[in-house]
Amino acid sequence: VTTIGEANLWTLAVAIPALAFLAWARKGAADLLWRLGLPRFYASLIGRAAPLLAVAASIAAVKLFDLSARGVATVGDIPAGLPPFTIPAFDPALISALIGPALLLSAVGFVESVSVAQTLAAKRRQRIDPDQELIGLGAVNFDAGAATPAAGAFTAIGIGLASLFLTPWLSDLPVAVLAATIIVAVLSLADFPIIKRTWAYSKSDGAAMTGTIIATLLVGVEAGILTGVVLSIGLHLYKTSRPHTAVVGLVPGTEHFRNVDRHAVTLAPKLITLRVDESLYFPNARYLEDRVLELAAAQPEAKHFVLMCPAVNAIDASALESLEVINQRLKEAGLSFHLSEVKGPVMDRLKRSGFLNHLTGKVFLSQYEAFMELGG
Repeated sequence: VTTIGEANLWTLAVAIPALAFLAWARKGAADLLWRLGLPRFYASLIGRAAPLLAVAASIAAVKLFDLSARGVATVGDIPAGLPPFTIPAFDPALISALIGPALLLSAVGFVESVSVAQTLAAKRRQRIDPDQELIGLGAVNFDAGAATPAAGAFTAIGIGLASLFLTPWLSDLPVAVLAATIIVAVLSLADFPIIKRTWAYSKSDGAAMTGTIIATLLVGVEAGILTGVVLSIGLHLYKTSRPHTAVVGLVPGTEHFRNVDRHAVTLAPKLITLRVDESLYFPNARYLEDRVLELAAAQPEAKHFVLMCPAVNAIDASALESLEVINQRLKEAGLSFHLSEVKGPVMDRLKRSGFLNHLTGKVFLSQYEAFMELGG
């Protein structure tokens, strides 16, 4: 905005039509040619060749009107031919400088390719193998109409021929046209409505997305990706540190147990059942302790406490220590501590730990079984 007065009008005269043409061609060129009578295949092929047409037209304009002398920046001289076959120089300083950006670019490219490939596969009711996608990066070829691995060979041949014979012409290519090509390609990947949808669905996810966008725009792609990773991890730790828990009761006439705050359920005065809807690990271990002891103190007539675990997929060492503390504290308060609906892999680890040898209560296969035995 501050340098808008320095804009070169001839550059704008090249860039704006190129930008408009590429944007239109991406959406409407193929349909227009098809309505004019061209077969669908050729109409689609010409539509995909729009960037090539923009490049050719802009080069012709530079030569015809001598635009390079009027301030229009061009690519400039490009070395012709193929590079010689030599052993690359081993430069530790250069490798150190490039390793970080190289890894970042490869990661971003892979994620983008897999995301596009999954979308395209869904349209054909197919599935993708991310490992093979990493090797082939087939989404771009798919979008270009490729159907076999031969597309890679033809692409290589085309690049080789362009390097040998087209470099004198490409020197007059306006940089602004290259910029227009990139802008149109990037805007097609942007999904602006998803920002509003994400905020409406989850404030934490919306905050992570917004922080990533702002960091990318103000600092750069690397800072944006790092910001997104840090925010996502931080928000995940925060959310899982306070997992959703619910005191549950028996739905009359069934063997199902539901949240007492959402459903009309039957409770047993001597029994407290707490369902925890998250795996147990170090960020939420202390929270679980406090929640269990709070419920036990609020119901002094209770004799049994059941921790219902259908959503617990893992229990780490810190959470195991918390379960031992809960077991001991409840014992001191005169309550037996029980578990129900523990998954097989979690149960295997609990057996190896020796925790079950000190458990004051039992492990029930189902919550209904625990309710029937303990609720009387």
